[in-house]
Amino acid sequence: MSEQDPIQSPSGDRPPSPGANPPVYGAPAPLDDAHTRQWAGFAHLGGILGFVPPLVIWLVYRERSAFVDQEAKKALNFQLTALIGYIAAFVLNTVVPFTGFLDFAIWVVAIIFSVQGYQAVQRGQAYRYPFTVELIK
Repeated sequence: MSEQDPIQSPSGDRPPSPGANPPVYGAPAPLDDAHTRQWAGFAHLGGILGFVPPLVIWLVYRERSAFVDQEAKKALNFQLTALIGYIAAFVLNTVVPFTGFLDFAIWVVAIIFSVQGYQAVQRGQAYRYPFTVELIK
């Protein structure tokens, strides 16, 4: 059994020294079409869980794809609008009894529109929510 120099690779090449070629950081690589549709779809579908998934996707991928930037902003704005609706329904429920169904209604509407947005971007089409407050421009 022969022992090799622990610094050398099995092919005999020596790895570069740590400071020889520093990593190059620049603009992030653009997404291809399949990944663009995937992340734009996840932004819409992630809205089922609330506003956090579209926010994270928008922050991470907005510079890599204009389509993901646009669709994640739309999904985020819609989820923030739904959050405002949840808060309004909660306040209304504390004042007027028997209005607890409004939370459920908002949740169902959010799921339906999120799935429709997902399906649209999987076809490569931009999706426009029927109603939303544009908080993020």
